[in-house]
Amino acid sequence: MRVGLLNSPASRLRAYWAAYLKELDVEAVTPALDDAEALALGQQSLPGEPTTVQLALGRILALEAVDAVLLPEWPAVSNDAWSEALTELLPRRISGLPTLIPVPDLGGPDLEGHAAEVGLRVSQNGSAVRGALTKVRLLAAEPRISMPPLGRAGLVTVAVIGPRTLLAEDVLSGSLRPALEAAGLHGVFSPELPHSDVMRRAERMHDAAKVPAGERELFGAASMLAGKSAVRGVLLVSPAHDGAAAAALDRIAAKMHLPTLRIDLNPGQTEFDGLEAFAEKLNPTALLSTTPPSQETP
Repeated sequence: MRVGLLNSPASRLRAYWAAYLKELDVEAVTPALDDAEALALGQQSLPGEPTTVQLALGRILALEAVDAVLLPEWPAVSNDAWSEALTELLPRRISGLPTLIPVPDLGGPDLEGHAAEVGLRVSQNGSAVRGALTKVRLLAAEPRISMPPLGRAGLVTVAVIGPRTLLAEDVLSGSLRPALEAAGLHGVFSPELPHSDVMRRAERMHDAAKVPAGERELFGAASMLAGKSAVRGVLLVSPAHDGAAAAALDRIAAKMHLPTLRIDLNPGQTEFDGLEAFAEKLNPTALLSTTPPSQETP
């Protein structure tokens, strides 16, 4: 059986699932196109949909002759149909897709149960599944991640908060960091933070248990970074055409005590409405220091 893996850098457990399929002696197939080509294919197939969905679809379409595809589950925000039911909605919109199998993207007590079901589905070999689960167990542990640097000489630090499926994908968000630096800002991106620390911080939300996991994760990252003295503002970034993510980030912005700016990010975008004014608000002396003194006409 040939099983597709999207090989997304946003996936926390991609090494786990790749190793698991190998132990099951199941052939793993990755997209035949690079990320830019896959994104273009997804944009052509699903115009007007969130760029994160377009990229996922493009990678699926770039898989050659697979019987099934393992799709990491995305943590959803409120009213987020795509994240809640990606494997159900894509086949309704695009005919002829291979079987899409949702798989967890975080370790935890339920992971092995889900993995066992997936293993039986793709290998039909219970003995091999039990052995494979034992061999890949360590790959499910959350890696030890230190806090990223919160400062850079000559730049003002801002928290950059957005879905992992956006900010961890260079093809979708790679243009953002240079744009921030050009505006005099050092961005600390939410996917760089230790996930367990972020989720502990998210427990401070009002009625946190009733809030969808994706929204809790975004709030936890924003709250965690906003509490650092080095951080002067919060930039909230949603994928283009993603109304649910934009609305969730607007709700989070309302809870912040620091200056905030929310933007929609298109792949390759280098100019952003309000970014220059936001940077000047955070560091008003920068404009004065970079403006040459006026000279009187003799």
